[in-house]
Amino acid sequence: MDMILTLAAQNLLSPIILCFALGVAAALARSDLNFPEAIAKGMSLYLLFAIGFKGGASVAGHGVDGQLIASLVAGVILSALLPLIAFALLRSMTKLSTLDAAAVAAHYGSISIVTFVAGSSILEAQGIEFEGYMVAVAAAMEAPAIVSALWLISRQGEGAKSMDGALMREIMLNGSIVLLVGSFVIGMVTGKDGLSEIAPFISAPFKGVLCLFLLDMGLVAGRGLARAKGAVSGATIAFGLIMPLIGAAIGLLAALVLGLSVGGAALMMVLSASASYIAVPAAMRVALPEANPAVYLTLSLGITFPFNLTLGIPLYVATASAVIGG
Repeated sequence: MDMILTLAAQNLLSPIILCFALGVAAALARSDLNFPEAIAKGMSLYLLFAIGFKGGASVAGHGVDGQLIASLVAGVILSALLPLIAFALLRSMTKLSTLDAAAVAAHYGSISIVTFVAGSSILEAQGIEFEGYMVAVAAAMEAPAIVSALWLISRQGEGAKSMDGALMREIMLNGSIVLLVGSFVIGMVTGKDGLSEIAPFISAPFKGVLCLFLLDMGLVAGRGLARAKGAVSGATIAFGLIMPLIGAAIGLLAALVLGLSVGGAALMMVLSASASYIAVPAAMRVALPEANPAVYLTLSLGITFPFNLTLGIPLYVATASAVIGG
């Protein structure tokens, strides 16, 4: 418990978290602070490229082995399984319709790459090493959750667009997935030599850009919370706090089976506990257009994302250290 509280205090006082808090506070105070859309998009692209490239370079040094492949398979299974658990929990805890419950569930099987980046940064600050291929696991966990959500809807006999070519293109060619996977491949091909060539671009500015990006995310989350009054109930908010803990516990079990390091286990917990607010909302607009965005965006971006940044990540790191680090 002392370790969790210490990590939480350090995390809450880090520039990354304080920038997010500033954004939320500015939004709730109705400040006119704002990032132009092009700049916000540029920061997102930079972060995806940097984390993908560094992960690929790490894999080049590590080599492709059975543990990497097993981790990718485990990520796909987790992404497909977690929405089923989330859906059952939502149907028992809340009054959400089947359609909205399935849309929300998809977000909790997919991942938040920004939460992953924040978790990686905190591990690096703590001097805790982790498997570089975890970024590939993150990419593998983006899409299966969407397929699970569509299966849930078809099983319930409610309307949803079929898994046609247009929807598959929307899922698999989502910009975040393409850039993350593409930069990972480039990093893996060029290895440490390629990393050293562009290190001044993707290493030194990384945390500064992350701070500005999370300031913008705080603004988005704060304004979403302000607009969504009445859209979600207390039970729905409780789900947004409970589901990350359930996902993290399942992620820890997977990490134990895979034999991951403390850092790798912590990141598997972060991935399993996070909720998408980029790739899945884009797919939901196509696949489940009648689902209410105020519900799934408020939960993923307004409730679970802040919880993971402030309390969740320190809890996951401390738990992985206690269970695996001995």
